[in-house]
Amino acid sequence: MTLLNWFDKGLTIEEYSNGMQVNQKEMNTIYDRFELHSSELEQLEGLKSKNYKVIALTEDWCGDAMVNNPILLKIAEACNFDVRFLLRDQNLELMDQYLTNGTSRAIPIYIFLDNEGKEKAVWGPRADKIQQLVQSLRSELPEADAPEFKEQQMAMYKKLTTAFQEDESLWHEVAVSIINKLTTTNN
Repeated sequence: MTLLNWFDKGLTIEEYSNGMQVNQKEMNTIYDRFELHSSELEQLEGLKSKNYKVIALTEDWCGDAMVNNPILLKIAEACNFDVRFLLRDQNLELMDQYLTNGTSRAIPIYIFLDNEGKEKAVWGPRADKIQQLVQSLRSELPEADAPEFKEQQMAMYKKLTTAFQEDESLWHEVAVSIINKLTTTNN
């Protein structure tokens, strides 16, 4: 299957959002609150004529997707990109072509295509600064076999999810990361 075939198979944002069972409210809240800065919009100016199609490999239970997807949508709106969502677990054939570090089915993964279906950029699953935050929080956890590990891991996830929902500076880290990927690989 070509990337354009995968794109055509994807769900619109309405279809994806209506089917969400886990983070719909949280994703929509971020979408409603997030606005691109004028400097971010300026960086996107040169991409408006590209009319990219975007495949978003995602799942609604994913905290990273909860924060990244609405930011991708705002970028797509600013650039006239068409976004389609594919659920990772139902599309492993495509997902396995975009493994993180060659081994992990980490999501979301965004595949930007030109009108002919040629891959122009791939982004995901996290902005570098978000990855650093996650690694820092993980480094504070006890060993995995420690009795308190599960409880502290759940507390870490809760702290991270709250930050994803409330810390607007994290949203802009994601936006800048996606924009930088698009503008540095754009040809």
